[in-house]
Amino acid sequence: TDLRPLDILSEVVPAGALARGVRVFQAQGLRGFQLAASRPRALGFPASRLFIHCDRFPEEFSIIVTLRVLGVPAKRNEYIFTLMAEESPGVLVGLRYAPGKLHFLFWSQERAGGWQTRVTFPNVSLSDGQWHTLVLAVSGQSFSLTVDCGVPKDVVVETPFPASLSVRRASFYLGNRRRRKGVFTGLLRQLVLLPGADATPRICTTVNFKVATLSVPAVLQDVPVKPASNEVLKYPYETDTKVTLGSRPRCTKQEKAQFWFNASRRGLYLCNGSAWVSMLEVKHRLDYVEEYQNLVTNSETMGIEVFTIPKVGLFAATANRISPPGSAIYKWTDGKFVPYQNIPTYQAQSWKYFTIGKKIFLAVANFEQNERGQEFSVIYKWSRRKAKFIPYQRITTHSARDWEAFVIEGEAFLAVVNHREGNNHNIDSVIYKWNPRTGLFETNQTIPTSGAYDWEFFTIGPYSFLAVANTFNGTSTKIYSHIYIWLSGSFQLFQSILTFGAADWEVFHIGDRVFLAVANSHSYDSGMPAPSNFYAINSSIYELNITAQMFVKFQDLLTYSALDWEFFSVGDDSFLVVANSFDGFTFSVNSVIYRWQGYEGFVAAHHLPTVGCRDWEAFHTPEGSYLLYSSAREPLSKVLKLKTT
Repeated sequence: TDLRPLDILSEVVPAGALARGVRVFQAQGLRGFQLAASRPRALGFPASRLFIHCDRFPEEFSIIVTLRVLGVPAKRNEYIFTLMAEESPGVLVGLRYAPGKLHFLFWSQERAGGWQTRVTFPNVSLSDGQWHTLVLAVSGQSFSLTVDCGVPKDVVVETPFPASLSVRRASFYLGNRRRRKGVFTGLLRQLVLLPGADATPRICTTVNFKVATLSVPAVLQDVPVKPASNEVLKYPYETDTKVTLGSRPRCTKQEKAQFWFNASRRGLYLCNGSAWVSMLEVKHRLDYVEEYQNLVTNSETMGIEVFTIPKVGLFAATANRISPPGSAIYKWTDGKFVPYQNIPTYQAQSWKYFTIGKKIFLAVANFEQNERGQEFSVIYKWSRRKAKFIPYQRITTHSARDWEAFVIEGEAFLAVVNHREGNNHNIDSVIYKWNPRTGLFETNQTIPTSGAYDWEFFTIGPYSFLAVANTFNGTSTKIYSHIYIWLSGSFQLFQSILTFGAADWEVFHIGDRVFLAVANSHSYDSGMPAPSNFYAINSSIYELNITAQMFVKFQDLLTYSALDWEFFSVGDDSFLVVANSFDGFTFSVNSVIYRWQGYEGFVAAHHLPTVGCRDWEAFHTPEGSYLLYSSAREPLSKVLKLKTT
């Protein structure tokens, strides 16, 4: 385990000068080698330069590759590297990529004449224009591939990797097999051979798994965004710099040196690898909040969903308590929300907008039965011909509170929160999976929940998580809410957090930090003395601790029957707004906007008068930024405009 890494890429530039047929190209803030197909032999070097004291290839080893794959035609194979004997056209060791597959090749000489073995890893999708890091660990008959520090793909084959593979008079070839056909057309940043060890624990120690590093040639090392002086770059390089339009994209090391133009603020930003740096913009800061529109609703509103249908417009769907008339959809027209469509619902609690391919859906969580005594929630599909949402699929639910839509490994899921069945709050909530053949959602997994209110899906690196807000188990609101992690095709328990009538989870990022906020609604336990106030309790913010691999409490904030958190940004500032609904005496309670102030955490900045506040939604238009809140106590919601300086 203490053997040194053998940096294959560095051998291409051993004296600090690029070999012929190699260019340095920068993409998403990282530099890599781009290889020319015209001179494949120029991209080779004798294996003896790596294997100085022994002419045998190691029996156990790892290969670490960081690459950026371009679109590869369906029937084409591209070689990442090969090891070939000078007198033979056969590949002794090689790594080859085809669309959706990775092949590891090796030559076994245990039988007369020898033969080549191919180990194939299916469902390896790299052609997304992003950087990826692969770790291939080899030991005997066992081959393990880890992509971006995700779950390993393990393959066991009949033919073991040879215990004594001679590399005498053999050469490594970068991105080819000594001929023009099959040359790698993407970018290579890291190619390392680590003898005697599985390199995964050494690689997977960083937050940015896709560009985890063991050894990178000096010519590819990062340079500062602003040069220290007027010196000429030692290694000239090309870049695929582009300007992104629309809402704020992510800014990580992969997007480094990319530009983003914010049309609404007329600002140009540069990604420095962790944050967007303003290049041409007057910094906007939140000054105050003003009432912008009183939105009269069909009845009390339990939840709001704001969404944009491409080429159609901005919409808001309100989940209204009384049926008829049910719930409504409003369209942003001439700077205001105006009624667009009514949909029959039954004490609707929330809406969820999502897409699958070109299909557009809107799912409602119904809390009560319809006139026929049937209890189900409904998925509506957008009809481009009618320009309206029409019923698509009905799903049996039990006092449904919330829907959450998400995609894992290219497959679409929809999870419903079942609050109770009769007086039983300890029931299963259900995760449905989209069947592309039938065009319907089908049951995939059930998870036990207790009077649950909310699902929250999020990803961290290659991992997918689903958090449930458990509210009441029949006797107490002081119960555990759970965070689940997707492993081996299903959600498994990751962490449990004690909550008090949890009504909402909100995940958000500030820089490289990941936070998870819970809205605690009330503290009640039938077996304990009543507190002085059931509803004035702390809601908590948790932060992901990478080392401990768990969320740890970061901050408590006093709230009043909190039912929702909403995270939003203005300029470079980050904010959280809480929906305070009841203080034990009145529903006329101030909801609060908290400003992120670094070491101080979140500090109260604005107190907003609300009545039975149930839900907050932040949205942006070319005219500015807004907050929309729903009232569960009166048929009136409000649009508030964020005034900046």
